[in-house]
Amino acid sequence: MSNTHLLSPSPAYPAPPLSLLAMEPLRAMFDFCAAKLGTHAQPVGDGHPVVVFPGLGGAPFTTSHLRRFLMASGFHAHCWGRGVNTGPEGLFDDWMAALVDDVRALHRRSGRAVSLVGWSLGGVYAREIAKLAPRAVRQVITLGTPFAAMGGGATHAESLYKLMGGNTSQLTPQLQARLRQTPPVPTTSVYSRTDGVVSWRGCIEKKGPVTESVEVSASHLGMATNPEVMRLVADRLAQPEGQWRPLRPTSPPSRPTR
Repeated sequence: MSNTHLLSPSPAYPAPPLSLLAMEPLRAMFDFCAAKLGTHAQPVGDGHPVVVFPGLGGAPFTTSHLRRFLMASGFHAHCWGRGVNTGPEGLFDDWMAALVDDVRALHRRSGRAVSLVGWSLGGVYAREIAKLAPRAVRQVITLGTPFAAMGGGATHAESLYKLMGGNTSQLTPQLQARLRQTPPVPTTSVYSRTDGVVSWRGCIEKKGPVTESVEVSASHLGMATNPEVMRLVADRLAQPEGQWRPLRPTSPPSRPTR
């Protein structure tokens, strides 16, 4: 890999059309109703710990439905434990160090590697934790996380982050390149081409022996309550440790180049 690539900013993928953004609340409501009416957990889990990270602006209750589903599926699901996700506080590396400490502590208490499920910005946290503490992490699953397109207007979430007082000055080309790097553990990126908040192209993981990008039909705001997504997350988590296999026999799509 060349130094030029390492220092390059994220690709300039366009943000979703405003028409899709406008439909997000209604579609999210449909996702939630569908989950309440027709999603039944199957006992597929082995009891290992799973931490679920909310998206930007998300409080613990926004991931409660997914966590309850995972508990009913046989996993020991945990909230990330830090309240509303208002974005990294202070220096990014210091913020990540605190999250890594949380996961390592859970690893020590449980005696088992921890799976990480991150929604949108929460997926960025999950990926970076796995890079910093790979021995404590079993696998990573991200839901609508544009790790390959952070910055550059590829998401509508950037405006919300600024309104919440977030500082994007730390998102240098070096950090953007770092965020694009694949975690050294099995990694599943779940994305939707009809995502109205983030560019789906920025959610495509590079091909590798333990990576996959899986397309679903879901809104961004309803990603954590969409029945298809919840079943997919449980299926990925249910794989025996050390025996991870991609969901589909075909290779995941190549990361877009433009």
